[in-house]
Amino acid sequence: MIVWRDGTVVGAAELRSGVQQVDVMEADGTLRQAVHYTDVRPPLVCGDRVVVNVTAAALGLDGGLCLIHDVAERREPDEASASEGAEAEQENTAGLGASPKQRYPGDDEERESFAQEQGQLQSGHIMKLRYMPQQRAVLAVEEEASPHRRLFAEPRQLDGMPVLIGELHSMLPVAVAWIRGSGEGVSLRLSYIMTDGGALPLVLSGHTARLRASGWLDGTVTYGHAYGGDLEAVNKYTALLAARHVQGADIAIVTMGPGIVGTGTPFGHTATELAELVHAVRALGGKPVVMARVSFAEARERHRGVSHHVRETLGKLALARAAIPLPDELEEPHKRLIRRQLEESGCADRHDPLWVPGVGLAEAERRLAAYDAPITTMGRQLRDDPAFFLTVCAAAQAALSAAGGRR
Repeated sequence: MIVWRDGTVVGAAELRSGVQQVDVMEADGTLRQAVHYTDVRPPLVCGDRVVVNVTAAALGLDGGLCLIHDVAERREPDEASASEGAEAEQENTAGLGASPKQRYPGDDEERESFAQEQGQLQSGHIMKLRYMPQQRAVLAVEEEASPHRRLFAEPRQLDGMPVLIGELHSMLPVAVAWIRGSGEGVSLRLSYIMTDGGALPLVLSGHTARLRASGWLDGTVTYGHAYGGDLEAVNKYTALLAARHVQGADIAIVTMGPGIVGTGTPFGHTATELAELVHAVRALGGKPVVMARVSFAEARERHRGVSHHVRETLGKLALARAAIPLPDELEEPHKRLIRRQLEESGCADRHDPLWVPGVGLAEAERRLAAYDAPITTMGRQLRDDPAFFLTVCAAAQAALSAAGGRR
């Protein structure tokens, strides 16, 4: 099922390079905010007639985005002024809303420039979104035209590099802020690897854009059908190797993009990729460190304590060992529940739970305050759900210690 709506663009704001946020007015007066990707299509201006995919919003999905599918009619230059229209509303899901700059592009000049850029031949031959109307060619690090080809033409290893593995995109800025807030973490090189388990375009992530702009992330890699990273890779193995050997990462952080999928069943969720990533890191000689999803503010019982995503995936699907760091400063009743959950699920036998000291609420607040935007998970901030944030920080601290040991 796809729910389509026709409408007219009445407002346009550039969030950052590659993505616009636009206001679309339907014939019945309904106003919708939608995302338009400008990496392969010209920017929109007021007056453009568009077709919008509103499926997620129609289903009432939390954070469901409306997406521009097609442009039915372009506004002519001599039509109504492009400066008219409603101001684009800030979108908070996935860290999108970073004070978008209000902007109404002059269509003639900008679209001509865009067409010239798109007309230039690209050297990449690896297709992403294969056999979809939006399929695109990228230059993958492994292919012959890549300047990094030689690195992948012979066996490589991760050389003991710690790899932080998480299921939620919101874990990324928490982990990076904790690492960068440490004296020893300032000089380390960090790479973010985005899987294709959630959103496919990396540009959707406001967190990634902020972390790159601040210099807190040294590089990004996208693999599978995810695209838009500083480097493109065919699969998770070469993505890990690219982070280590091309970007020189001391620590890699791997999560899907915004938009995890879950059905409430043991294996019916995209977090099962945790097991695959643990296997890949171990096979390549790295150290898998899982950022466990832990919450005591979650109303859903299956996500209370250690999420069933983590318990089922690591307890039943993961065939290689990983570290599962946990904050030692949690309240004792919470620690007892976590221990019981890990034991009953098989995680305690299959993996290495570690209770990490020195990861407390005050220190987490100090380090996260240096990040220039609020970090939320399921709508909750640090004070609303400290166990979630502290568990991510504990994993980041374990990776930081491991990276320091390697150095």
